[in-house]
Amino acid sequence: MKTSRAAAFLVALAAPFAIGVATTAHASAQPVANSAITGALSSPQVQYVPASTVSRQNAVESAEAYLSISAFSRQGLIEQLEYEGFSTADAEYAVDHITVDWNEQAAKSAETYLEISSFSRQGLIEQLEYEGFTPAQARYGVTAVGL
Repeated sequence: MKTSRAAAFLVALAAPFAIGVATTAHASAQPVANSAITGALSSPQVQYVPASTVSRQNAVESAEAYLSISAFSRQGLIEQLEYEGFSTADAEYAVDHITVDWNEQAAKSAETYLEISSFSRQGLIEQLEYEGFTPAQARYGVTAVGL
């Protein structure tokens, strides 16, 4: 009997360390469960750890807001976020944690350019590449608008 009580005591004592202790609480924290501990206890033990920093979450929100009003290439959006004062790491994190169809963004950007000026196919491809779209994205965008 002493062995099973000792084992139960060690599992209970080690649980906070095996699960991981969050040093800060955050509104968008995500639950993390440790399966090794879960099997030893009658109910799963869940500890909340931050999904990302506040700055990164703000960068994600800003990236989404920019995309709702204008078309951007991946690189162009990163540069815009940096211009707004986000670090390169936070800007890249934001762009990597949103769902974006970069081909669609290239097509929207091509359409916007054609609304304000005339372009040859090659000229518009070069303009989109200058804006940070890849050559394939630029060709897709130009083709999508009929050039």
